[in-house]
Amino acid sequence: MSSDPWGRVDETGTVYVRTAEGEKVVGSWQAGTPEEALAYFERKYEGLVVEIGLLERRVRTTDLSAKDAQIAIDHLRTQVEEHHAVGDLDALRVRLDKLIANVEARREERKAQKAKQADEARTAKETLVVEAEELAQSDQWRAAGERLRALVDTWKGLPRLDRKSDDELWHRFSHARSAFSKRRKAHFAALDAQREDARKVKEKLVAEAESLSKSTDWGPTAARYRELMADWKAAGRAQREAEDDLWNRFRGAQDVFFAARSEVFAERDAEQVENLKLKEELAEEAEKLVPVTDLKAARAAFRSVNERWEAIGHVPRDARARVEGRMHAVERAIQEAEEGEWRRTNPEARARAAGLTGQLQAAVDKLRAEIDAARAAGNNAKADKLARELEGRQALLDQALKGLEEFGG
Repeated sequence: MSSDPWGRVDETGTVYVRTAEGEKVVGSWQAGTPEEALAYFERKYEGLVVEIGLLERRVRTTDLSAKDAQIAIDHLRTQVEEHHAVGDLDALRVRLDKLIANVEARREERKAQKAKQADEARTAKETLVVEAEELAQSDQWRAAGERLRALVDTWKGLPRLDRKSDDELWHRFSHARSAFSKRRKAHFAALDAQREDARKVKEKLVAEAESLSKSTDWGPTAARYRELMADWKAAGRAQREAEDDLWNRFRGAQDVFFAARSEVFAERDAEQVENLKLKEELAEEAEKLVPVTDLKAARAAFRSVNERWEAIGHVPRDARARVEGRMHAVERAIQEAEEGEWRRTNPEARARAAGLTGQLQAAVDKLRAEIDAARAAGNNAKADKLARELEGRQALLDQALKGLEEFGG
């Protein structure tokens, strides 16, 4: 009979293994010595040790599922319980029990992690839904559309929830996208209609602008072009290709008109500069007539200057008031000289002035006589009163005498 610490072989060739519950029959060995029998079943034990070690490592270092781990553990436990190996089978049972506890702990850990991931995924999807519903009301068509597409990609990268929750959130998310697409489609349909209306309006404006491009009625036509430009801006934009083509035609018509006007105005401006030079020479000639010493000669000379002045065309607008003001000043001086001459030579006016002067002189002489009589009689109060009256009459007399002098006598 042969034995070791964990097993023995009896004289019949039966192999036993020692366990905490007592000896268990491992098997029967008839092909060799008892030592060879023990060695054979010890190797089977070592095989179990290696398999359990590998399974422990897989559970510890890989993503082996709890189900697969449990199947492997059950398989090894069956081999241990069948006692077909010689070794410390109780130690293997302890290791398998511990492995089961580790697998269960990992199962609970993964369950908690999965629940956490589900909560995070739910929160993330709810956040996406809320943002999508806000974007559904946006009028920022390009930016909102791009953001919604990005939200779809984000949604696809998130884990699925339970079917009911996932379907409900997806329904809201999809509805928000559809609502935005519907509003955007309606907006651009309305915009297309507006642009078509704008195209029709602008075609009419272009037709009128082109019809005016050859006009030489500079002022009214330029004013009408300004009105057409205001109407153009108020019409809104047409479709891009139509807008560009219509604008080029509209602008081209304006350019033809304003280029022609500029050419004409340039010629006119050059002529007006020359006219100004001529009128300044005439104004200088007229100013030599002042002060007026010979009214008849001055009138004749000014008439000649004025006739030549009228024959000259327009001068630049910014110089007109200045040069015309010089001529008006000379004209006023001659008019004042004429008025003075008229007063001196008008008989009726001279007679009226002489009569008024005589009346005032008689009144003054009378007041002086009355003043002298009152003082002689000792009535100074009356004399003072008459003296104040005399001052007023004397002032009127002085003024009348001055006017009489203007008539030459």
